[in-house]
Amino acid sequence: MTTAAIRDISVGGIEPILRGKVRDIFDLGDQLLLVTSDRVSAYDVVLPQGIPDKGAILTQLTRWWLDKLPDGIRHHMISTDPADFPEPFRSAAQDWGPRAMLVQKLDMIAVECVVRGYVVGSGWKDYQATGAICGIPLAAGLRQADRLDDPIFTPAAKNHEGHDENISFEAACDLVGGDLMTQLRDLSVQIFSHGRDHADRCGLILADTKFEFGVDSEGPVLADEVLTADSSRYWPADQYQVGISPPSFDKQYVRDHLASCGWTGDGSPPDLPDEVVAGTTARYQELFERVTGINWETWKEQQS
Repeated sequence: MTTAAIRDISVGGIEPILRGKVRDIFDLGDQLLLVTSDRVSAYDVVLPQGIPDKGAILTQLTRWWLDKLPDGIRHHMISTDPADFPEPFRSAAQDWGPRAMLVQKLDMIAVECVVRGYVVGSGWKDYQATGAICGIPLAAGLRQADRLDDPIFTPAAKNHEGHDENISFEAACDLVGGDLMTQLRDLSVQIFSHGRDHADRCGLILADTKFEFGVDSEGPVLADEVLTADSSRYWPADQYQVGISPPSFDKQYVRDHLASCGWTGDGSPPDLPDEVVAGTTARYQELFERVTGINWETWKEQQS
């Protein structure tokens, strides 16, 4: 089933309190409505084309993971059912598809909680230069994409513009408090380990991920998206090979195409060919299906 990309979220003249690269956030008093568009960015630039179904897949994969969390881990999700949304959002959701989530409003923590299970990406570059990742010393002689027996926690300070900045655990403690940061580290590693074990059973490798948390009167609460293709690096286990960065189920396909065109963020981005758009949707869809065991097209038909 072909679906048009939904890049712009419209709600009868109501403006979101935040319009991000992908998500629009609406303030509903003590709750928020997170609407995940099909916008896609590269090099911190939103591209002119969207990726059909991307926002819906990200939302529904997050919902699936939140429903499967270990006991005792609190999260912000209230509902993804439009019947639970107030008007005019309930009616507007008929045009969006299953891409909106009603959540608890929290005091968000200005530290992104990153957990790494493999030496790859910026971690590999850091290790090559320093023998450590974000200040955490590692064994000598590791190769690109080597597995870490014990996942490492590498927080980052959130920046509203550009990329987040990797910081030490001690610096994160200075920002938000040592007791809270210790709780966030332990929660993050627990959730990552839970996700990695499930991915292993699905023929996938969860290489790394990032979490966001807020706090309410009772303590930390998991927020935002969870273990999706946009927040995590997944590899097909049968294509894993030490020494290279394996293919991943995310927008790397888009970045690779843009790089092949010679565009790396300066000036206006080129249009994405139809095959790149379709191929990117297929990667998001495949990850959803492999993680959940649910056929995406069948699931969509059941919701209509």
